[in-house]
Amino acid sequence: MYKPDHVKTSPDFPVPETMRAWVLGDPGQLALTTKPVPVPKRAEVLVRIDAVAICATDLEIIHHGPPAMIQGGLPYNKNFTPGHEYMGTVAALGPGVDEYSIGERVTVEIHAGCGQCKRCREGMYTACHNYGLNYGDVDKGHRANGFTTDGGFAEYAVNSINTLVRISDEMSDEEATLVVTAGTAMYGLTELGGLVAGESVVVTGPGPIGLLGVAVAKALGAQPVILTGTRDNRLQIGRELGADYVVNARNEDPVDAVRRLNGGKGVDYVIECSGAPEAVNEAARMVNRGGRICLAAFPSKPAEVDIAYLVRNNIYVYGIRGEGKSATHRAEAFMAQKRFDATKVHTHTFALEDLPTALRYARERIEDAIKVVVKTHGHAAIKSVAAE
Repeated sequence: MYKPDHVKTSPDFPVPETMRAWVLGDPGQLALTTKPVPVPKRAEVLVRIDAVAICATDLEIIHHGPPAMIQGGLPYNKNFTPGHEYMGTVAALGPGVDEYSIGERVTVEIHAGCGQCKRCREGMYTACHNYGLNYGDVDKGHRANGFTTDGGFAEYAVNSINTLVRISDEMSDEEATLVVTAGTAMYGLTELGGLVAGESVVVTGPGPIGLLGVAVAKALGAQPVILTGTRDNRLQIGRELGADYVVNARNEDPVDAVRRLNGGKGVDYVIECSGAPEAVNEAARMVNRGGRICLAAFPSKPAEVDIAYLVRNNIYVYGIRGEGKSATHRAEAFMAQKRFDATKVHTHTFALEDLPTALRYARERIEDAIKVVVKTHGHAAIKSVAAE
């Protein structure tokens, strides 16, 4: 059995020496194989992964590579396991760890910065200057699971204690995988100023981040919250999560609609979650002069932006990476208090061995899939279970 030197384990949570893990070969090729269970170092724990959600970034990494960086380059054929939105149970403690106990349920952030660069010292560990420098002769202490180190499409993973968020037993595994998504939305609102009570907010793009962006903005007291998109079923979920108004951009001009719905004027903030080519220019025309835009998605190609309009109107534009500044802790608090029901964006569940099917559901949006979750522990093998 698993018993590395200086690592604390418990007979109540036996850990095997090997685990099942999906490994990335050529682009788009995943294989289920056996790998050694990793060993936590100082300030790290071993997490038994119980559930992992699929993110659009996982699909980008599997098929195209970036933003993953393994051994200084593309992630292919390097025995790399992707996946990053996971939760689980603390199964073993690295040397000196007393902040957590074996058996605690946790959800995890993706990024643990090096802790020594300028950005990490400012709390911007998702923008760590030593991103990816954690292999070979250089080990700066940075890790981004599923990006620069092995991720969550496996049975176990090592996490820095700085990435852990405790969750209550009342929170389901599936809901816990969504804390990071809600945390990303929370981070965007934090960077826009944080104090949004009474301020008007538009969220563009009703994907998982956009939908939970609506929920977080409303929980923070924003008024009104307007959601724009092109899929009526997702816009309806946005209403259920707190949107005061929804706009189908296929039926009317979203800029005109936003100004009409906000009393003929622009809004204070826009959270851009669509990644559409014209999204930045549309967002700029949705905000008032002096308004703020947060970019939480990225187009697949370089986009043309009317910079002159931004400058003339004193519009601020922020780009965010992931779930920085401990935003996941604040998001989890809202979820634990039932301020919104994040499970509304969870649509399908699969077993670990069915990961290729789960990825296909997420990629092709089969059966209107939004957030697809893969269960590793706690459930028998399941094919496709719609969230209740």
